[in-house]
Amino acid sequence: MLGNIPSCSLTDWHLFRFKSSLLAKGLVSCRIEANMTFAIIKTGGKQYKVAKGDILSVEKLTPTGASGLGAAVPFEVLLVDDGKTTKIGKEAKGAKVIASIVEEGKGPKLHIIKFKGKSNYKKKIGHRQPFTKVKIDSIK
Repeated sequence: MLGNIPSCSLTDWHLFRFKSSLLAKGLVSCRIEANMTFAIIKTGGKQYKVAKGDILSVEKLTPTGASGLGAAVPFEVLLVDDGKTTKIGKEAKGAKVIASIVEEGKGPKLHIIKFKGKSNYKKKIGHRQPFTKVKIDSIK
């Protein structure tokens, strides 16, 4: 027995501690359950591990059909695990991960400064990366 979690393996314990620290800091919104279903999705050139109820910030999405907050967004699924079986690649093509848009916005401003000495060349520009915050509604 590790800490106050009975019959938990070492890897499960570290996963629990990691998610608990993220939850405490408010960085992740998810529930910790034994044998919970998760999936690996691909969007914006990145891969994310998601479970039902997770809220994550991804590259800006343009939903098909209805637009705006609450619109349903499907994702490309690479892997699905239900705690008993794991489906990868072609096996996971039938799986669906549906999310709803919670928020759209821009990230913090990044300043880009270009400077060349002795030639009086200075250039300052800024950039704010657009993002979409989504909540995972279901994994089928």
